[in-house]
Amino acid sequence: MPIVSIGVDICEVKRIRSIDEKSGQRFLQKVFTAHEISYCENKVNKHTSLAARFAAKEALMKAIGTGLRDGLQWKDTEVRNDPLGRPYFHFYGKVAKLISGRSVFLSLSHTDENAIAYVLIEGEPFQP
Repeated sequence: MPIVSIGVDICEVKRIRSIDEKSGQRFLQKVFTAHEISYCENKVNKHTSLAARFAAKEALMKAIGTGLRDGLQWKDTEVRNDPLGRPYFHFYGKVAKLISGRSVFLSLSHTDENAIAYVLIEGEPFQP
């Protein structure tokens, strides 16, 4: 399958920590699914995991080329991990319909300060 597009995003961990501390659950519940929140809450470095997932969602929107327009929602995209710890996306709603028939690959990396996500999409080009 041909590569349709790529997206990359970097997120400062301290930015996510600050937003979380100021807004409490409001920010988490707006951006992340219950599964993602539960996963990150059980990590030693909760905000690093949240930043990686936030970067993944941003990188996907860049790869799709729309951002959060046309009714796409933050929680239509969920980052999960397979049994070996490899991250992958699970899609809901309009994002699921948009991605249908395409393969999406996700790579995450982070330090204590930053999280980065790289997304590659294979398949048919997106229609404008």
